Amino acid sequence: MKSGIELIAEERQRQIAVEGWTPEHDDTHVKGELASAAVAYVKISQRGIVIDWTLWPWSYNRWKPSKDPIRNFVKAGALIAAEIDRLQRKNLIHQYHYESDHPASDHDVPGWLQK
Repeated sequence: MKSGIELIAEERQRQIAVEGWTPEHDDTHVKGELASAAVAYVKISQRGIVIDWTLWPWSYNRWKPSKDPIRNFVKAGALIAAEIDRLQRKNLIHQYHYESDHPASDHDVPGWLQK
């Protein structure tokens, strides 16, 4: 039996290879859409919870819950992984631009860290 992390990694790869949800595509979702979609899949996995459509960021035809709660958690995990990756890419780009515009100097380092 595969672990949860293995299932999530496989689903993320499927989303990229089959659905075409590439990192470049994910980078266009800057308003928390990936995280909101993950929450929607988590909510639907809980018995008796009806989807709150304000959570689902896309059109209804893209909503594809499973009757298997584990499958929904796997989808949620893959969406969270995609959001983490997006935020990390965003931070790297921001850091690169900041460092390019502000070369490091001794003045940027707190006195207690200077040698």
